[in-house]
Amino acid sequence: MANLPKTAKPADNDTALKPEVVKPKLPPMFKVLLLNDDYTPMEFVVECIERFFNKSREQATQIMLKVHTEGIAVCGVYPQDIAETKMNQVLSFANEQQHPLQCAVEPA
Repeated sequence: MANLPKTAKPADNDTALKPEVVKPKLPPMFKVLLLNDDYTPMEFVVECIERFFNKSREQATQIMLKVHTEGIAVCGVYPQDIAETKMNQVLSFANEQQHPLQCAVEPA
């Protein structure tokens, strides 16, 4: 048998980097808000909430009533790109139906 080189063992005082566990950071979250106005029908607001935020009729009605009584309500909290997409969907749909419903996004 040929002489095989012995593998070198690191000395105890050797400074080796320990592998770190890298945890991916969650993206920043944003609230999608509906704003009250005096012209958009309540039923249309409920339809928007059901359609774009996947809420039940009961949940959508509760959110709509909060918009109506408090002037603003959160429809959902999402990463920025999803929040902006949902806001644009609501605004486009309201515009198509000729309603002045306003939707906004803000950091959560």
